[in-house]
Amino acid sequence: MTDLWLISVPLDKTSLNSVEQLKRTIAKTSRASCCKFSIPDLKVGILDSLLTMSDDLSKLDTLTESVIKKTCQCMREVMEHSTDKVLENALANGDHGVPQRAVLSPLKAYLKSLRVDLMSYVTKFQWDKAKYPTALPLSSLADIINKEVSQVETELKCRAATYNSVKTSLQSLEHKLEGNLQTRSLNDIVRREDLVVSEYLTTLLVVVPRGSYLQWERTYESLSQFVVPRSSRKLHEDGEGGVFSVTLFKRAVSEFKARAQESKFTVREYRFDQEEEKQQERKQLSVHKKEQCGIFVRWLKVNFSEVFTAWIHLKALRVFVESVLRYGLPVNYQALLLLTDSKCSKKLRGELASLFMHLDPTATSSKTDVNCDIPGLCQQEYFSYICFDINTCMLEIS
Repeated sequence: MTDLWLISVPLDKTSLNSVEQLKRTIAKTSRASCCKFSIPDLKVGILDSLLTMSDDLSKLDTLTESVIKKTCQCMREVMEHSTDKVLENALANGDHGVPQRAVLSPLKAYLKSLRVDLMSYVTKFQWDKAKYPTALPLSSLADIINKEVSQVETELKCRAATYNSVKTSLQSLEHKLEGNLQTRSLNDIVRREDLVVSEYLTTLLVVVPRGSYLQWERTYESLSQFVVPRSSRKLHEDGEGGVFSVTLFKRAVSEFKARAQESKFTVREYRFDQEEEKQQERKQLSVHKKEQCGIFVRWLKVNFSEVFTAWIHLKALRVFVESVLRYGLPVNYQALLLLTDSKCSKKLRGELASLFMHLDPTATSSKTDVNCDIPGLCQQEYFSYICFDINTCMLEIS
């Protein structure tokens, strides 16, 4: 798993030397990669407002990450067991190649492609001035992101509810049609010639437990005096029992059902037209689910990327605000993006702590729960340099 850290250090001579030393160490050990993270000149405003802004951005960061996780989770749930062409078309993001499609499911193929795209976006980050004008105050930029994220969160709940409603309806119907002999569809078992239907006669279908076959053969004619003798035939059986047909006069149906129930025989209500209606309903729900799935996945794909890009702009905002609060005015800092394997994270943290110890000699490589009276300057982990994690674990392919 890859860890992404967005760090900021001041542009004093010692820190710049430390940055160069960091780059040399990284090149030598291959523990990580390092690139400049470009953040434009933003409007600082009143210093006091930055303190409140820092806390507001932290809360917005938490909200945005949660929406990203929910969106990705929905994507996994919708696509997890599907290999349908509708999904492949909905997820097309360039040519994944025939060999990859043969090996990976649509979900894994998409996550792999998406991860590459998003990593590329972060490492080559350019501030979107059209969407987030740098002439606006920091609070206005935060409001734009907040509105965007909140809108996606609201629409996600609505779309997920719609899709899950269709999915649940189909699953419920399939459970009834594919259950045991008491509930399953009998269309593939019963043929029209198996049924006698006339002005006076009718055919009932009876589920008989496997251990009661002999009892049925001996007693079915006596369950009513109007049963046609030797009319019972076994149409189907499974591990639990069998479906038997029996012909009788229509006026004796109620009596036959009551006495059959006493003997633990289950009379199935069955009409060809009714069964065909259920099968037709199943087909319609299946088609509707595929349509909703395609629509939902396309929406998830677009909005996941939208919220992710908004999140990276939010991270940039946080770096800017924290850099002003920590390093002071005039604005004078350098932002760097570090990518490292999780296995190398601890050693890299140690190197960073050593290189930038001069910024805060009291800080340790992973000091936690530092007491701090200034809002925004305290994080769960405090370092001598500013550092924000960019969590991409939701994109990992299991």
